[in-house]
Amino acid sequence: MRAIQGKAAVLLMAALLLGGCGSSSSPSSPAASPGPGTATTGAVNPGAPTITIKDFEYGAPLTVAPGALVTVTNVDAAGHTVTADQGKAFDVDVKGSGGTATFTAPSAPGSYPYHCAYHPNMHGTLTVK
Repeated sequence: MRAIQGKAAVLLMAALLLGGCGSSSSPSSPAASPGPGTATTGAVNPGAPTITIKDFEYGAPLTVAPGALVTVTNVDAAGHTVTADQGKAFDVDVKGSGGTATFTAPSAPGSYPYHCAYHPNMHGTLTVK
């Protein structure tokens, strides 16, 4: 009986390993740039303007160029959002414990106050110029 269980375990491991090594037959396409206000998660953009969430605060106001890709890093254990106060200029959900996300800054210059949808005491400002 143990010999059969051992063989079954080996076959299962082999199947899992081979399944993970397969390649997709669909053609790859270049990644499209997110549009204004579009959020992507898990992406890191080295050198990009960054909002770092720490201790339930967004940090100093950030100034960016119109259409800039903004990275959000969340070092808190709790999840947070970066949600524009008015309209739908941007809205990104960022997982806790080192989660990252990116969004495209609005193309129109101005001051864009934002908040966390989960924690109403959290506020920040993004300035586009």
